[in-house]
Amino acid sequence: MILDENCTFSLDEISTACSVHAEYIVELVDEGIVEPMELQREQQFWTFTGRSLLRARKARRLQQDLGINLAGAALVLELMEEIEQLRERLNRLV
Repeated sequence: MILDENCTFSLDEISTACSVHAEYIVELVDEGIVEPMELQREQQFWTFTGRSLLRARKARRLQQDLGINLAGAALVLELMEEIEQLRERLNRLV
């Protein structure tokens, strides 16, 4: 999926794009998988970046396909991003 870096999504939009209830996105925020651009008390005013949308979709797939819980999904996502960063560094050196 290609997203414009300037895209932002409301809680409803990101939950619709991921085919989940808004409560699931709130759980992802609680677990640290995604972060609202500005954490406000009222969730209805939360906005998310395209990166958050991609992370939410990946977390959902990890849960569906591999049966991983949210804490495990958070760890897997962090490791996947670290691997990608290391590959980029390696490619610059070669």
